[in-house]
Amino acid sequence: MNGVAPRLALSGVTKRFPGVVANRDVAFEVQPGEIHALLGENGAGKSTLVKIIYGVLAADEGEVLWDGAPVRIANPKAARRLGIGMVFQHFSLFDALTVLENIALGMDEAMGRAELSARVDEILETYHLPLDPMREVHTLSVGERQRIEIVRSLIRTPKLLIMDEPTSVLTPQEVERLFEILRQLASEGCSILYISHKLHEIQALCERATILRGGEVVAECDPKIETAKSMAELMIGADLKEVERRAGNEAGEARMTVRGLSLPGEPPFGVDLDEVSLTVRAGEILGIAGVAGNGQNELLAALSGESLAAKAAMIRIDGTDAGRLGPGARRRLGLAAVPEERNGHGAVPEFSLADNAVLTARHRLGLVAAGFVKFAEARAYTERVIRDFSVRTTGPGASAGSLSGGNLQKFIMGREILQAPSVLVVSQPTWGVDAGAAAQIHQALVDLAAGGAAIVVISQDLDELLSLADNLAVINEGRLSAIRPVAETSIEEIGLLMGGVHGEVVEAQGDAR
Repeated sequence: MNGVAPRLALSGVTKRFPGVVANRDVAFEVQPGEIHALLGENGAGKSTLVKIIYGVLAADEGEVLWDGAPVRIANPKAARRLGIGMVFQHFSLFDALTVLENIALGMDEAMGRAELSARVDEILETYHLPLDPMREVHTLSVGERQRIEIVRSLIRTPKLLIMDEPTSVLTPQEVERLFEILRQLASEGCSILYISHKLHEIQALCERATILRGGEVVAECDPKIETAKSMAELMIGADLKEVERRAGNEAGEARMTVRGLSLPGEPPFGVDLDEVSLTVRAGEILGIAGVAGNGQNELLAALSGESLAAKAAMIRIDGTDAGRLGPGARRRLGLAAVPEERNGHGAVPEFSLADNAVLTARHRLGLVAAGFVKFAEARAYTERVIRDFSVRTTGPGASAGSLSGGNLQKFIMGREILQAPSVLVVSQPTWGVDAGAAAQIHQALVDLAAGGAAIVVISQDLDELLSLADNLAVINEGRLSAIRPVAETSIEEIGLLMGGVHGEVVEAQGDAR
C-alpha cells in the first residue's frame, strides 16, 4: 500500500496439534491504520492464529513479519514490546480493586501512581472514554469494564490492537461508542485486527476481511460490498439456510407463569431479582435481553429450580405450583434448561457425552430404570444429538471437556431440545458458535415452539432475539421491563432499557400485553 510495509504480515504459517492441523499455510497482511476482520466458523483456526500473533503459541512453520522485518514473538510480553495489544472477550479483572489498581496490575513495567493516574486521565480524555479510575470494578457495567481493558492496551500506544468478540456484552449505544474509538485509533495509524461472529458489525467497521475455513485462508473480501449472508457462506463453504418461521401461529395456553419473584443474589456480587413477573405460552418464544451481570444467571437459576422461590405459587409450570421444587422435579413437569456456563454447569467436563446426556434426560427419556443406567439407550440418544446437531467429536464416549466451546454448546442445546420439553429456558443459545450452527439452533428452537413448547431465550445478542422472539423484555439490575411484541420494539429503545433507563416493571402479565 503506497510502498509502505504492512504492519503485520503472515506467510506460510502452520500449526499442528496431535491429530489436527489448526492452521495450514496461512498468509495475510494488515496495513498500518487498517481495520481488518478475521472471520471463520468454530474450529476454523482463528484462535490459534491470534495466539501465534500475540505470542501465546509458536508456529511450527512459516514467518511473521512486523513492519516488514521477520520477528519471533516468544511470549505476550514480547508482543506488547513490539506494539501488539489485545482486548480479550473475557476480562481479567479483580472486582474488589479500583479501575486504576486493575490497570496497574496489567503493566509490564512499574509506573508511579501519580504518573499512571495522569496517563490514564490523558487516555480517557483523548478517546472520550467515560470511566472513573477510583471506582471499584464490581460497581461497573460490562461496557465500563471493557473500557478498562482498552485503556490497559492504549497505555502502551499499540501499533496493532487485536479485538476478540468485543461487542458480545455491549448495548447498541456502547457498540457505536466502541466503533468511534476504533476508527479514531485507525486514523492515528493503529491497525485493528477484529474478530467477530456479528457480520453486520464487520460490514459497518472493517475495510477488508480474511476468511478462514478448516485452518486455511479461503477468501479475502471487502465487507462493504458483501452481504452478511455471502460472508457467512464463505465461512461455512455452503449455502446458509434461512430460519423458516411458522406462519399464523397463535400462542396457546400459559405454560410457565412467574409472579412477583424476588430473590437475593449470591454474595458478594450477585444481583438481586426484584419483583420479576412474566408469562410464556405454548408456541411462544419470549426473549429477554440485557447486558451481562444484570441478573440473567439468577433468573435462569430461579426458573430452572436451582434457586427456590419464597412461595410455591410464584412459579407455575403447566398449572402446577413449582416455585419450591428443585431442578429434578421441574424436569419431571416438562421443563428443560440450558445455563450460560457450559463447562461445569451445562456439562461435567470429565464425564463422557453419554453420561452427560443421562444427567438431564434420564427421567424424560427413561434412561434409568431401578437405579441402573440403560447404557444402550443413553448411547443411542447421544448419537442422535451428535448427528442432528452436527457435533464434531469422536463419539458418545468422548469427554465433554475434549470438545471445543462451540461444539459443546451444540451438544448441550441438542441434548435439551431433543427431549421435546414443554418449557425450555435457555441462556445464550448460540454463544461461541458460527453462523451455520447458529441458524441450525435457531431453526430447532422455532420448530420446538411450533410443536407447542414455551421457550424463554435469555441473550446478550439483540440480533438473535429480534429474529427469533415473538415478544421481548429487558432485564436490568434484576428488574424486568414490560413485555412487548418484537414487531413494536425498536433497537434504540431496547438499548436504553439495557443501559438502565427503566420502563414500567411488569406488575401482572395481563398489563404487559
